[in-house]
Amino acid sequence: MEAPAARRRPAQRPVDAIMAQKERRIAPVTRSREQARRAYDRTSRWYDLLAGGIEARYRNAALEMLAAVRGDVVLELGFGSGHAVAALAAAVGRAGRVYGVDISARMVAVARSRAGSAGLAERVCLQQGDALRLPYQSAVFDKIFMSFVLELFDTPEIPAVLRECYRTLRPGGRICVAALSRQGGSRLMTRLYERVHEKLPQYFDCRPIYAQSALEQAGFRTLSRREMPLLGLCVELVLSQRSPAAVP
Repeated sequence: MEAPAARRRPAQRPVDAIMAQKERRIAPVTRSREQARRAYDRTSRWYDLLAGGIEARYRNAALEMLAAVRGDVVLELGFGSGHAVAALAAAVGRAGRVYGVDISARMVAVARSRAGSAGLAERVCLQQGDALRLPYQSAVFDKIFMSFVLELFDTPEIPAVLRECYRTLRPGGRICVAALSRQGGSRLMTRLYERVHEKLPQYFDCRPIYAQSALEQAGFRTLSRREMPLLGLCVELVLSQRSPAAVP
C-alpha cells in the first residue's frame, strides 16, 4: 500500500523579503488638498525666504537636465513662486510657450508678477488647478518639469499625476523630476525626516519617494538620473521620455 503523501506546509515569506517591503514603504500624506492650498496661499509672499534658497540648487540642476530650447512648449506643475517658469520662458524664446498649474491662487499671482517683471509675460500662461486633472489636450507639450512637487502627492495619487503627464506629453517628449528620494542618503536621516513629516506635515510637506521607479511604472523611459545630497537626505533628479510611438 502506497504511503500517503506528506502534507505540504504553506511557504513562508523570508524575513528579509518582509523587511525589504517595509523598507520601501513611502510615508503617507496626511493633509488634505484644501489644507495644502491654504498653506501655500499663506506662505506665498514669504516662500522664497522659507524654502526658495534651499531648493534653488536642485531646481537649477534639474532645469539644466531638462534643457528646454527655443520653440519648446513646456509645462511646469507646482511652479510656486515662479523661478523655474521665468527660466523656462527665457529658454524657449518668443516662439515657445510655458504653461503652469499650481494649487495656490496666490502663488499664481506671485509667479505671474515675476514673469511680468522679467518681460516674459507674453510667453507664460499660468493657472490655478490640480495636477490630477490637467486642463490640457493630449500630446501638446514638448517637455514637463516638476521640482519638489511629485512627493507632495499621496502615494496612490502619484501614478495618476504621471498618467496625466504621459497623456499631455507629445510622443518622444521629456519630463524631468526633482524629488526627495528614499534611494541614497543616510537611512537614519531619512527615517528621522519621515517621522518629522508625519508629525508636522504643515511645515515638512515633502517626503522621500522613489521617483525613477514611479516614472518607469507610468511608462516613461529613463534617460538619465542623478543624486544630490541635502543635509543627509538625497534629492533624485530623473530625466525620462515618453515613448516616441503614438498611443493608438
